[in-house]
Amino acid sequence: ASCVQYRLIIRDVNTLQILQLYTCLDQIQYIEWSSDSLFILCAMYKRGIVQVWSLEQPDWHCKIDEGSAGLVASCWSPDGRHILNTTEFHLRITVWSLCTKSVSYIKYPKACQQGIAFTKDGRYMAVAERRDCKDFVSLFVCSDWQLLRHFDTETQDLFGIEWAPNGCVLAVWDTCLEYKILLYSLDGRLLSTYRAYEWSLGIKSIAWSPSSQFLAIGSYDEKVRILNHVTWKKITEFEHPATVANTKTIVYKEVEKPPSVETERLSFPPRALASSLFSTQSKYDISEVPVSFPYIKPVADRANPKMGIGMLAFSPDNCFLATKNDNIPNAVWIWDIQKLKLSVVLEQLCAIQSFQWDPRQPRLAVCTGNSKVYLWSPAGCVSVQVPMEGDFQIVSLCWHPSGDSMALLSKDNFCMCYLEREE
Repeated sequence: ASCVQYRLIIRDVNTLQILQLYTCLDQIQYIEWSSDSLFILCAMYKRGIVQVWSLEQPDWHCKIDEGSAGLVASCWSPDGRHILNTTEFHLRITVWSLCTKSVSYIKYPKACQQGIAFTKDGRYMAVAERRDCKDFVSLFVCSDWQLLRHFDTETQDLFGIEWAPNGCVLAVWDTCLEYKILLYSLDGRLLSTYRAYEWSLGIKSIAWSPSSQFLAIGSYDEKVRILNHVTWKKITEFEHPATVANTKTIVYKEVEKPPSVETERLSFPPRALASSLFSTQSKYDISEVPVSFPYIKPVADRANPKMGIGMLAFSPDNCFLATKNDNIPNAVWIWDIQKLKLSVVLEQLCAIQSFQWDPRQPRLAVCTGNSKVYLWSPAGCVSVQVPMEGDFQIVSLCWHPSGDSMALLSKDNFCMCYLEREE
């Protein structure tokens, strides 16, 4: 699904043929599929409206108008039959049922980066709340939206919540001004509190491993700390220095090579092909260690300084962790989780915009705001030029659940990249 202003376009993934066209009441600002892919919601935050479309019955339609309460966020519940709308100023969350047309209200949701979290099996929902200048978490049963538990958290200014993939533990972390992460069980018991240091900027990003055995915490001090799921104590920390000296670490450096064109072969190449042939290609060289990376000192008196671990992601098989240190914007660090050691560093020519693991295997796709997509797997890494006319700057990417293709997004366009399977 993709949207162009007020139109929603549904295409076949393999042929990109348009299957459905829906027209919304205003410019679409957010779209989201239901879990079973039968419905899709389009949120128009400016108008305070959500429209829902059915793929099976194109004439069926649904419009949810929040009226004067306004709308700042909208999402599906895991069953794909309820929609959760957050009103302006975070006054409440409204739960709309598509089946019974009933409405439930959840009061005092907290305005924070990650304030709603569902367990992976879709049975429970945690909501961060703020009332009387204190932080709370409420746990709800998603089948009937009944309150299961309500407890206050020992946070100064709660910043986010996230369930472990097995749904047994809820991680709650504090604002970056206070290094604190709290782990709660389903019944609201505090299992553990972890603080690495005090009096300095704290947590910037977190990631659970798919097996729920590890919790990786990225901090402003340019380190990733790994907690284990038995004692919730730190088992190791990964530093991101400006110089890599270990001879067992492979450093792939992206280098540009001039376009290789045999003139006699080119009589009249198609335009799209010609533009990709004459554009500067790039490849990876293996650097001799020790290697020093360009290091940026952040501006100290600005908010949200460009420093610390801004991105973290575990591979789906639990074997690798990819990280990005914002002080070294051109490098992706890939850690071997079985050995708890740095395995590979990819040094790019441009700053890393986004990376994402293939959902089926340890294969990482990286984009850096140019017209190339970079793929790393334990077998090696490769740079691929997108054969598009003009300037196609990839700012983010998204894998298909099968791992056979991915969507590459620029500011105004998107294209599909298909990967051949090895037989």
